[in-house]
Amino acid sequence: MSMTRCAAACGFTLLEVMIAVVVFSIGLLGIAGLQVAGMRFTHDAHLRSIATAQAENMADRMRTNAAGMAAGNYDVSGAMPTSYPKDCDARQCTPAELATFDLVSWNTAVANKAVESNAGLLPGGDGVVCLDSTPDDGDTGNWQCDDKGSVYAVKLRWVERTSGANDTGQKTTGTTTLSADTERQRLVLRVLP
Repeated sequence: MSMTRCAAACGFTLLEVMIAVVVFSIGLLGIAGLQVAGMRFTHDAHLRSIATAQAENMADRMRTNAAGMAAGNYDVSGAMPTSYPKDCDARQCTPAELATFDLVSWNTAVANKAVESNAGLLPGGDGVVCLDSTPDDGDTGNWQCDDKGSVYAVKLRWVERTSGANDTGQKTTGTTTLSADTERQRLVLRVLP
C-alpha cells in the first residue's frame, strides 16, 4: 500500500471496530435489562400463584366445614382470630371451633407467622374472610366487607417487588419513600355456600 493511500484510509478500520463494540455493548445492556424485567415479572407471577393457592386453601377449608359456613362462623370482617380454641387436627371439634382453627391456621400461613406450606413466601401478606354482597369493592388498604348477603369473600393482599423494603413496610428508592400500598396487590375469591 502506498503512503498516499494509507494517509486517507489508516485508522478507518479501527473506527469501524470501535463503533461496532459500542453498538454491541448497547445491545448487551438491553438484553440484560430484559432479563432483569423477566425475572421480576416471574417473581410477581409466583407471588400471585401463592396468593391464589392460599385463597383456594381457605375456600376448601370452608367447603369442608359446611355447617360452620352456613352458621356464619367464617365471617370475620373485623379482627381475625389469633389463637386456636383446640387443635382440630388432633381432636374432634364443633363446626365453630373448626372454623376458628381454619381461620387461625390460614391467617398464620398468609401473614408469614409459621412454617407451613407457603409461609414466608407472601411478603407483607394478610387476609380476611367475610360475608360481602359486593366483594370486589374496596382496595388494598381497605377490605370493605359489608357483612351482607350469603357470598363469602376470601380477600388477600401482599407487597410485590419488596427489594429495598425495610421492616416498616416502606420502600425507599433514593430519597423518595413510597408507602407500602403503592406496591400492594389484592386478590378476591368468592366462595358460595
